[in-house]
Amino acid sequence: MTASIIGAGESPYTRHPSTKASTETVITDAVVRALENAGLTPEDVDGFAVSSFTLEPDHAIDLAWKLGLRLSWLMQDTNGGASAGAMLQHAVHAIEAGDASVVVLAAGDFMDKIAFEQLVARYNRATEDHLSPLPMGGPNALFAMLTARQMEKFGLTREDYGRIAVAQRRWATANPEAVYRTPLSLKDYIQAPMVAEPLCRFDCVPPVTGADAVVLVADELARGKRRAKVMAVTASYNSENQSGDGLQTGLADCSSIAWERAGITPGDVDVLAVYDDYPAMVVAQLIDMGIIPKEADISDFIRKRIYSGDLAINTSGGQLSAGQAGSAGGMHGLVEVVRQLRGDAGSRQVAAKFGVVSGYGMVLYRYGACANMAVLEAAE
Repeated sequence: MTASIIGAGESPYTRHPSTKASTETVITDAVVRALENAGLTPEDVDGFAVSSFTLEPDHAIDLAWKLGLRLSWLMQDTNGGASAGAMLQHAVHAIEAGDASVVVLAAGDFMDKIAFEQLVARYNRATEDHLSPLPMGGPNALFAMLTARQMEKFGLTREDYGRIAVAQRRWATANPEAVYRTPLSLKDYIQAPMVAEPLCRFDCVPPVTGADAVVLVADELARGKRRAKVMAVTASYNSENQSGDGLQTGLADCSSIAWERAGITPGDVDVLAVYDDYPAMVVAQLIDMGIIPKEADISDFIRKRIYSGDLAINTSGGQLSAGQAGSAGGMHGLVEVVRQLRGDAGSRQVAAKFGVVSGYGMVLYRYGACANMAVLEAAE
């Protein structure tokens, strides 16, 4: 592929947004930060993509106009946790086709209590017509059942999932932009109040307000700059037609293609950002991408690779500690891996040549219908 990310920015996440904040203001803030990080201005941009659940009644073109962007390529995506990978995939193709040369990808939402309640009640027609009337209280109940099924299939315990949450909180303590940075122990996790058995408070991603953005450019414009070169982006949508058990994501279909196109193996990866709305989904995606080998003892892998910190996964703290800012949840991991590959991760910096970002989202009746994966390489 012939495109690289040379800038990343995040509008600070918060559980209690200012009365002056809006979806427009937080996305704009993230875009400005990403452009400054890339050493560019709005006048340099000719491509723009945005993902948001709460931007309405505005659309991508309205936001582009308010940002002062004059464009030859424009996209709007509403696929939640899979939106960053989807926009990246389309933007790379736009650059390769000559439709744009400097593309800003942005995602964010204003997510207070009212906005969150409206989102989970009217997420899509399936939710509004068939899940909300139960009432089912949002996705926690769905993923509680999926987690219980995963526990039974692989012999996992609550402690196994707790080790994932604790490890990510440990990373979050070094991330000043994470909403939750107080150290978390396994005892804290086990004793936390139940939300929907077997899920406790620390298994459920906290909604926040915020936004993220990256700047993607043609490789010839990235020469001499610290960059994350895009090696591969693959996706799978509606892979199981909502007929499976939910324990396998679309990554099982598209990850082998990503590894082949990138020319590396799962063992070559130095840093990962896995979409983490629930710990069970971290496990599912790691299996589907081959990061957890098929023959591995999953509980042992969690202890020795994730809990120990040996595997640099969700080094921002992930959404479980940094927060889920609506559609920005899908962009949060991309921003973090770009920062790691460009050496911008501060005290949580790891030695990283190759990074992987996975996206997962858009619960239909039961499970996420969208999944994608991007492989990036540190380059200059």
